[in-house]
Amino acid sequence: MAPPNNRKLLVVGAGASGLPSLRHALLYGVDVVCFELTNQVGGLWNYKPQETDLSSVMKTTVINTSKEMTAYSDFPPEGTMANFMHNTEMYRYLQNYSDHYELDKHIKFNHKVNSIDRNEDYDKTGKWKVNYTDDKGVTHDTVFDGVLLCSGHHTTPNWPTKFRGQDEFKGRIIHSHSYKDHRGYEDKTVVVVGIGNSGGDVAVELSRIAKQVYLVTRRGTWVFNRIFDYGKPIDMVMNRKFLSDLRSIVPAWLSNTVVEAKLNMRFDHKAYGLKPAHRVFGAHPTVNDELPNRIACGTVRIKPNIANFTEYGIVFQDGSKIEHVDEVTVFVVMSTGFSFEFGLVEKGELIKVNNNHVSLYQYMFPTDLSDHNSLAVIGLVQPFGSIMPLSEMQARVYMEQFTGNNVVPSKREMIDNVHDKLEKMARRYVKSNRHTIQVDYVDYIEELAKLIGAQLDMKQLWKEDPWLAYKVYFGPRVPYIYRLNGPHKWKEARNAILSVDERVLMATNDHSQVEPDYSVLYIVGILLVALILLYILF
Repeated sequence: MAPPNNRKLLVVGAGASGLPSLRHALLYGVDVVCFELTNQVGGLWNYKPQETDLSSVMKTTVINTSKEMTAYSDFPPEGTMANFMHNTEMYRYLQNYSDHYELDKHIKFNHKVNSIDRNEDYDKTGKWKVNYTDDKGVTHDTVFDGVLLCSGHHTTPNWPTKFRGQDEFKGRIIHSHSYKDHRGYEDKTVVVVGIGNSGGDVAVELSRIAKQVYLVTRRGTWVFNRIFDYGKPIDMVMNRKFLSDLRSIVPAWLSNTVVEAKLNMRFDHKAYGLKPAHRVFGAHPTVNDELPNRIACGTVRIKPNIANFTEYGIVFQDGSKIEHVDEVTVFVVMSTGFSFEFGLVEKGELIKVNNNHVSLYQYMFPTDLSDHNSLAVIGLVQPFGSIMPLSEMQARVYMEQFTGNNVVPSKREMIDNVHDKLEKMARRYVKSNRHTIQVDYVDYIEELAKLIGAQLDMKQLWKEDPWLAYKVYFGPRVPYIYRLNGPHKWKEARNAILSVDERVLMATNDHSQVEPDYSVLYIVGILLVALILLYILF
């Protein structure tokens, strides 16, 4: 624990981004408090059965990222926890993290932040005046030296422009934000609009009890399974440093072709009506294990976009229709994503958002506040992988800056970084509100780690600890890697990295033993390691 620091910090939200922010503020000895709107930690992972404006997972939600890639860097999950945890188990992990580090002592529950404004002496001090309502209903103004916004970006449903005839439609239309469970959809005809992760999950779940589910997609998608070859979690296979380095030198068309061929071996996307015009790395993927099976069973039917609504039915752009039979049976679930805004901060005038585009250095720091960098957004990224380790790393970057280490560059460099990321995104991704905060997991966490000196000197590591070097470079980029070096190194990091395979196996077979992995990927890795060692030693 660092020496006490009398600077006062406010963390807004005790969810998956707020908890590591609070944890690291304490590591740095900062006088920190967290205001949480509800009476529990967990954010959207705290399932709320009633319809509310607050974010919440569905009752059946299972995480799309594996437990080892979702963990915080100094808190490995229990070995017996599922590799892809049900939301109740994910919530338990977050609660355990909070309990272990006694974070609840610093959380003010049932506290609502009403506004955040630069204090009168901001130009000199960088301080913020926060207006909030406490758990007794009393409103206060308090000045803080810094503020971290950790309230997530799944709070405001994004509704598409109304379709022709939608206002006259007599069926029920909701956003997936309001969807909790299957009750009430039995024997109904359901149209799910949008084929992102939430759309796929809703369609698959309802296909078991509905009369028929139609899944509407304008441009299709590439579908990944949670489980890759040999039963390995897909994110543990894809997010590796050597693959990231390989992709940086291999032509994009080749990387896309290889991965697309692999995905089509599972099921032919064209035959299933899902093949998009964009390449696989040109859009955020959909992760769904069961969608192809439900399509094959006919309980989910893929449809193009809606052309128009009728009073009791829907007409699709291919001319097919859902006709009214004898009663209003058509339910529509708009799984069309979310929008984000920062209305709390100076009424939205400081951090302006236009179609989900926002000017934030490293998706954190407003470039207009580069004189102090005392306010930051945590968790406003969308990787192929878990947001949680990225949120934690963002918090570490912020704490280094907040405590005087000045890891953030000049305003000019910040702006150039923002523009560079926007240009790369525009060249690579389909134009969509969905891709405004897209990042490559390994590249982004490496970029943040470099800012705080948490990256590794691989040449030195190969000499000093070749087995660890092998695991770090060719193995999954687990978050514990970033506690081997840099501020607040964790003495158990090496063991946590080397025991990853054991915890993965324990989740599926309590009696499994960790055995050598002879898959093609590892054979190639071993040969490359041998070549590297020969180069270093001779």
